[in-house]
Amino acid sequence: MEPLVVEAGEASIEDLLETLESGRRVVVHTEFLGDAHEVTLRYDGVWYCDTPTRLHRHDSRAEMRTCLERQGYGREAGDTNTTR
Repeated sequence: MEPLVVEAGEASIEDLLETLESGRRVVVHTEFLGDAHEVTLRYDGVWYCDTPTRLHRHDSRAEMRTCLERQGYGREAGDTNTTR
């Protein structure tokens, strides 16, 4: 299955979590310190954020939700601001 590819802040956090729970990976295009990066999100019983410098592991859906929110990879439902 092809990964879902999104820009940071384009999809809602809940949509990202549901996509991951369905077994599909998500690739997030983001910018950090002026450089473009890709972050791969996945779930296999454990939640992962694979960044260019580190593999983050989260043990619960709540931890993954917090990560997606803090890093700006997803947006809260109803938030139409995609300029993160």
